[in-house]
Amino acid sequence: MQISKYMLASDRDALWGLTATTIGYEEIGPNDPYPTRGHADGYYFELEKGRVLSEYQLLYIIEGEGIFHSRTVPEVHLKEGDFFLLFPGEWHSYHPVGPKGWKKYWIGFKGENMDARVRAGFLSPTKPVYHVGFSDAVVSLYKQAYKTAQEEAAYSQQLMAGIVNHLIGMMYSLERNIELKSRNQTHVDMINKARLRIRESLESSLTIQEVAEELGVSYSNFRKLFKEHTGLSPATYQQDLRLQRAKELLSTTDMSIKEIAYQLNFESPDYFSAKFKLKTGRKPSELRNQ
Repeated sequence: MQISKYMLASDRDALWGLTATTIGYEEIGPNDPYPTRGHADGYYFELEKGRVLSEYQLLYIIEGEGIFHSRTVPEVHLKEGDFFLLFPGEWHSYHPVGPKGWKKYWIGFKGENMDARVRAGFLSPTKPVYHVGFSDAVVSLYKQAYKTAQEEAAYSQQLMAGIVNHLIGMMYSLERNIELKSRNQTHVDMINKARLRIRESLESSLTIQEVAEELGVSYSNFRKLFKEHTGLSPATYQQDLRLQRAKELLSTTDMSIKEIAYQLNFESPDYFSAKFKLKTGRKPSELRNQ
């Protein structure tokens, strides 16, 4: 069984940065022929020959198992709860295996937003498979995308782009967190405690070295683990939170810039103003006047 919908996008839609091309769901039994028929031109493929798409596709297996391989990646075993991402211009082939066949969703899309993520190294043909496990939230997003495509309401492409971005974000963050937890749950708990401690002490003189001491770990090791989990050094994390708090105080209180600088433990008002402008593009006085 297969259901699918192909979508059109205008030149104006393309300026949004991401447009959806196709959405669908299929169930393949253990003895069913594969690939299924009924695909539009450019989508059908033969297993031995494979295919090359001109778009991205994000596929999610909710039951069963399969095999995937591409020009870049040798044979990979797929299982329930796996995403696999197809890249434009990248040869690939895939099919279900085992006694159950498979059930899977897919969504196709293209746009500069995705191209930029690939250029930045967040996503790559060298890593097309993401092991995240079964998720009701993921299934709900695919169902919402299919419903949106069926209704074809005005500006549905913008809604579809939001769903695609949500799916990609879930795929990326879920697997990353699973990997981090599998390495050492103790480290995950420690970083979560550290973030809470820093957040609760923005208006104190607490240093990152003191946070590391409280947690019983060396500063160098703490800094390394913190950046691995958050993408930021602990000092940058603390400073960015203080600047965020400064924006709130500038907007909601009559405190002077000097008072805010010292309350949030910046070295001086001038240092605070320089960091604030570097982060926000405006001086504290400009935000206050606005």
